[in-house]
Amino acid sequence: MKKALPLLICFILSVTLSQAQDAPPDTVKTGIYITSIHDIDFKQSEYTINLWLWLTYKNKQFDFIQNLEIPQAKSFTKSFSTIDSSNGRIYLLMKLQCVMKDSWRINNFPFDRQRLRFSIENSQYDSRAMVFVVDSLGKQFDPRFTLRGWNIDSFKMSTGTKAYETAFGDSSVAKPHTEYSSFTVKIGIGRDAGQLFWKMFLGMYVSFLIAYICFYIHPDNIDSRFGLGVGSLFAAIGNKYIIDSSLPDSTTFTLVDTLHGITLFFIFAVITSSAWSLKLIKANKLREAHRMDLILAQVVLLLYVGLNVYFITKASSGS
Repeated sequence: MKKALPLLICFILSVTLSQAQDAPPDTVKTGIYITSIHDIDFKQSEYTINLWLWLTYKNKQFDFIQNLEIPQAKSFTKSFSTIDSSNGRIYLLMKLQCVMKDSWRINNFPFDRQRLRFSIENSQYDSRAMVFVVDSLGKQFDPRFTLRGWNIDSFKMSTGTKAYETAFGDSSVAKPHTEYSSFTVKIGIGRDAGQLFWKMFLGMYVSFLIAYICFYIHPDNIDSRFGLGVGSLFAAIGNKYIIDSSLPDSTTFTLVDTLHGITLFFIFAVITSSAWSLKLIKANKLREAHRMDLILAQVVLLLYVGLNVYFITKASSGS
């Protein structure tokens, strides 16, 4: 009997530990309400988001006031928080202001569409201890103050598991792999690009038109034609550098690069035609030079307008 008692105790402990290991993780019901998104800085690839975040759960040890983790945030502050622990559950409401880092897709700028990502985790408890559940009741953002100059195309809340290929220095973990539950919000936005497009590219188009006028200057005034053409070339280059200074570095060929490249090419074509006109004048072929200018004027204008319409339409449609 005395030998059976320790065996019974060991059996009970092993069953208890096995049940504890097999127990499902606690759930944390999570909701969000975004009040504003502002200070979008394309050069630094960041933006600021103000929001209300609420979490409902049973386990007091989760302590989201201390253990809240926002992986994509450059910095965040809690300006307000309140806890209600009645009815055997904890209801935590907090207001956050987060400076988020993100990567912008600028290939179609200023007709670009972006996806803003916001996610939270608990820095102390992995997915074996707790998982998030979406609270989707009601609206999730204030459409009046969310984002100026942009339209929200989509808003999706989801939960998942984020894997970290490390044990964070815990030598008791056999494999360097840890998984944490995450609550994620993805916001698809599209820019109101009409006025911004003309604001940024008006200087480029004026540069082209100044160069284009050279076709209608009499071939005798060849100095004026060369002066206008070269001046327009430098003006277009300057306009491109001004736009590039407000955008993050990109290794791909963007719409900004395409339109400026087309403009520089056609301005160069105008300068080349002026040089050809000069050659004809030197050969006393004034009529031929004038005829060539009239023909090239129509061809250059049609090609330039056609290429601009094609690439702008392609970018605005997102293709």
